[in-house]
Amino acid sequence: MRKKLVLPASVFLIFFCFLPFSRPSAAQDEFLKVESSARPKRLSRGEEGKIILKLAVPEGVILSPQPSFIIEFNPIPDLVFPKTFFTASDLGIEILEEEGQSRLNLGKPIEIPFTVSPEANRGGHILEGRIKYFARSFKDDWCMKSTAKFSVALSTRPTLLPQK
Repeated sequence: MRKKLVLPASVFLIFFCFLPFSRPSAAQDEFLKVESSARPKRLSRGEEGKIILKLAVPEGVILSPQPSFIIEFNPIPDLVFPKTFFTASDLGIEILEEEGQSRLNLGKPIEIPFTVSPEANRGGHILEGRIKYFARSFKDDWCMKSTAKFSVALSTRPTLLPQK
């Protein structure tokens, strides 16, 4: 009696992505639009803040939760993050199922907490990051791995002393 081989869905997705379907041209590679900000924009040393990312894709394009969706930041000693990278599950991004296909729900902004280092330099800072993702279009029969870059401007000030 033969045993049936069962493979995870991510294996099929990876295989599907490398089939010779018509793929978008290099000029069309930017499928993920990222709007980034910090809340608050000005922080004291030791204060906590959040990086806010609003993501959007064109009609007919989805972002797949598998094989990976990762948000990374370029290290800045003045800002301390709980991790060096974040996955969709780390961030609690909802996964929707439609017609047997999984996609990330991009309806809500993504919030990533950080703390300003007690030794942070006073002044302006630019935090740069990237999102690694798989975009898919079932209508046009393609999928592709890509990266979207973003940056966030914020400033730090000396620690505020409590008023007496």
